[in-house]
Amino acid sequence: MPEYLRPGVYIEEIERGPRPIEGVPTSTAAFLGAAERGSIQPRLVTSYREYERNFGGVFDPNAYLPYAVSGFFENGGKRLYVCRLVGPNATAASAAAGTDFSVSAVGPGAWGKQVWVKVTDSTTKNADKTPIGFRLRAAYFAAGITPHDVFPDPPAKPQQPLPLVTEDFDDLVTNESSPDFYGKRLNFVDLGKGPQNQGPNASALITLVRNAGAKPDSKPTIIGQLATNGDEDNNLDGNAYQGDPQGKRTDPQGLAALLLDPYRDIALVYAPGVADRDRLTPIIDHCENSRFRFAVIDCPNAQSDPGNVDPRVNLQRDTQYAAFYYPWISISDPSTGARKLVPPGGHVLGLYARTDAEVGVFKSPANDTLRGALDLEFAITDGQQDVLNPKGANAIRNFPGRGIVVWGARTMTANSLWKYISVRRLFIFLERSIYEGTQWVVFEPNDQRLWARVTDSIRLFLRTQWRAGALFGAREQDAFFVTCDQTTMTQDDILNGRLICEIGIAPVRPAEFVIFRIFQNTAEAQQ
Repeated sequence: MPEYLRPGVYIEEIERGPRPIEGVPTSTAAFLGAAERGSIQPRLVTSYREYERNFGGVFDPNAYLPYAVSGFFENGGKRLYVCRLVGPNATAASAAAGTDFSVSAVGPGAWGKQVWVKVTDSTTKNADKTPIGFRLRAAYFAAGITPHDVFPDPPAKPQQPLPLVTEDFDDLVTNESSPDFYGKRLNFVDLGKGPQNQGPNASALITLVRNAGAKPDSKPTIIGQLATNGDEDNNLDGNAYQGDPQGKRTDPQGLAALLLDPYRDIALVYAPGVADRDRLTPIIDHCENSRFRFAVIDCPNAQSDPGNVDPRVNLQRDTQYAAFYYPWISISDPSTGARKLVPPGGHVLGLYARTDAEVGVFKSPANDTLRGALDLEFAITDGQQDVLNPKGANAIRNFPGRGIVVWGARTMTANSLWKYISVRRLFIFLERSIYEGTQWVVFEPNDQRLWARVTDSIRLFLRTQWRAGALFGAREQDAFFVTCDQTTMTQDDILNGRLICEIGIAPVRPAEFVIFRIFQNTAEAQQ
């Protein structure tokens, strides 16, 4: 209660009425797989160029992550978290940088041994011609090339061959209050304060590590090749996708990392080219347990007989939180331009994002062209799709004059209530939006005033969705209802601090089977 202790006029701000609920993102995706280089911490990229800078390009014909990322953005995707995976015995390459510092690669793997780092005086000088700080430069070389110094001092023509990537951080200082403090501009770990003291991930190649007990004004010295450790391990089994710390890998990766708070916006999960039960099970479990995420699954490669394509049987799983697509597609390789057969999931998820942006999450991501798809691994006929569709396998087909389109909109469940992708994703969107938008309710006085505010907040949100076309019904009361009063709560609920709100929703469903009944009218004209 406010206190009134002296005469005067008091102005108070009070809250009345409903609090608005904002819709959560629906097309932010996470891709899990092997990459050429980079950190195993999930990293947001917003273009294929940004992916190349942080994770490299196409490096292995059997690693489909780069192709999936390219297809995602080509088809309309905007926000993507890349989750690089390594095996349990992979370690990061490193090198000592004087007594107080070391430099390590941002992620595990032998790629770190292809990095060369050099520390020199900063180019900016004080009035007495002394450097204000130091300059740190890094270069990454292609596999098979011995790393070497490409930063001659004084400047001259650099030694060939040139690196693939270079980074330059100049005028770094040791003063922690300065915006040019090295811990603010570089990936930075202070072992004296714990491994979580990290910078803004400004470098795609290196992390600067300050040893415990380092002098505050110390700086790293000239380094060279990151030649210590850098062990490779490409054993990406189910445990690698689950991502809990294992073996020499002490940090979480993959699905375990996606459980952390910074990645709550992720709504779609995908592992390019993964079709086996061992690695798909943790992905599906992750989506079902989170309840706010949806997975896209690729069919196996070279599966020429549609009769053998049955995701529920092959994966021994019935789930409403995943969709399955068949067959693979041919694209133009982003690195060579040659045709390349790749799994379709990355392109399909780009279509998800495009559909969400143009219409809404309630619209099925189907009957639209896959941009960048040149051909199909196998042509699908009407008769073959008669077999595929009831099994929950979404066909990708090539129609003359229309191009290559997604021609299916089903989840991997036999439950008719949840068999459509759009219905499941609409409920994910509504449930999570209401969950996030009503966090303010916790610990509020549990009385009729609170119940009324909660009811109004949810009703206004659902009314907006109904007007956008997400809910079925000519009238608002036909589309949804919200009840939060003593009919939904007993006295025992109230005494135990429970507020119970019941919400009924009538989702729109796709017109999957369009039937026109046409007959010939031969009746004679009436006299």
